[in-house]
Amino acid sequence: MYQVTKYPHGTFSWADNSSSDPERAKAFYMALFGWEKSEFPIGEGMTYTTFLLDGLGCAALSGMSPDEIQAGAPSQWNNFVTVDDVDSLVDTVTMNGGEVMYGPEDVFDAGRMMHLQDPTGALLNLWQPYGDIGARIVNTVGAMCWNELITNDVECAKAFYAALLGWDFYHDENHPEQYTHISNRGRANGGMLQLDEAKSFWLPHFHVADAESATSRVRELGGAIEIDMQVDKDGARWSIVADPAGAQFYLMQLAKADLWIE
Repeated sequence: MYQVTKYPHGTFSWADNSSSDPERAKAFYMALFGWEKSEFPIGEGMTYTTFLLDGLGCAALSGMSPDEIQAGAPSQWNNFVTVDDVDSLVDTVTMNGGEVMYGPEDVFDAGRMMHLQDPTGALLNLWQPYGDIGARIVNTVGAMCWNELITNDVECAKAFYAALLGWDFYHDENHPEQYTHISNRGRANGGMLQLDEAKSFWLPHFHVADAESATSRVRELGGAIEIDMQVDKDGARWSIVADPAGAQFYLMQLAKADLWIE
């Protein structure tokens, strides 16, 4: 079991789903990944659902507000990066071309967060943990294993995140030149994909035992296939899919899980 007790500054640590159809989406993910759930009221008739894998929190989902739905906000996965001090990064965001969308603010006694938009238009959350570190299980079947920025301006994104989080970047022979790997404190920490016509957004990857069968299962459960199964040069197999409410994510059958535990 790939358990985590602490995330270093700059590490992806959580993902949650904002859904226009939360009940249908919850049923979809529980059937697809074998997740269980624990639900917490968060006020005004809203519920925050934590998904559990082997009894450990691995991701979450909440319904959109009526105002968000009326405004046509898309269902989406939101990605979180752990930081040591959220408040100290506010000026760094704005001085490097980003925008603070809301926060920093406390989320009950779980942690403190800031929601930002980078200069390429991608949304990201920074998370300073109090009582909740984020995902307590990663890189195993059914858990988050990677996070990727799809963007039309990788160079701009690299400059922003290097200044904000201290990330380094590299390429390797198993991936095309337009793919940039993120390194945080010497450890692989996600990637960036240059697509010239793309809107910029972050997507989580979830590890599956069999990418082909998992992709087929998405269709059976009412989801959609955005990019059918592909095979990387290193043997990893992946697809981009969407849940019944339209939130996109990767299914990834890793050639080898990049594990760290502390």
